[in-house]
Amino acid sequence: GFHPHGILVAGAFTNFCTGATGFRKLFPGLKSYMLMLPLWFRAPFFRDYIMCAGLVPSDKESASYLLQQKGGGNAVVIAVGGAPEALDARPGAYLVLLSKKKGFVKLAMEHGADLVPVYSFGENELFDQVSNPRGTWLRWLQEHLQRIMGVSLPLFHARGVFQYSLGFLPYRKPIHTIVGRPIPVKKNEKPTTQELDELHQLYMDELSELFEEHKSKYGVPEDTHLSFV
Repeated sequence: GFHPHGILVAGAFTNFCTGATGFRKLFPGLKSYMLMLPLWFRAPFFRDYIMCAGLVPSDKESASYLLQQKGGGNAVVIAVGGAPEALDARPGAYLVLLSKKKGFVKLAMEHGADLVPVYSFGENELFDQVSNPRGTWLRWLQEHLQRIMGVSLPLFHARGVFQYSLGFLPYRKPIHTIVGRPIPVKKNEKPTTQELDELHQLYMDELSELFEEHKSKYGVPEDTHLSFV
């Protein structure tokens, strides 16, 4: 599970869909596939581009196909917070949509696939976003459109090509993606609600611990903690 989504999931794409950061050297024997909204696979030519990069539709059938291949070796990467989490992506934000996200945990249990928490420091530092707190008309409109269209519409901005004050290119900020300890998962095709909740809570605890362990290295204030919604 990759956190946070950010505006454009830049860290996840760079790390898991390209060879730029040496994923295959760091994790020999694993091939990563990142899940993406099925909507984007309907666009001609763009669909072919993202498929070549190892992106697959974020539906259960696609993820299950990868996880059930004999011999294993497939790492399925999902930005758990999805499009709605992008609406909270802004510098200084450490909020992840995870409290009610249990589908990926259930899928892991059904296939006996280990869960690996991943946190990307700097993901939310790439763009500013127009203020849209929950309860405002702008946030209501964005959430309403997201439910209709399937994609969120954050009003983001950053820098331009030849100036640093306004534009849509990301700020020149580093991204440090930390891969946590794998959480062993026993195959359980029909987990009970309690079993699902316990594993989900363990995942949240491991993600929080990962954040606390590394936050001081990447400029996160000591009194700042990961928030789950």
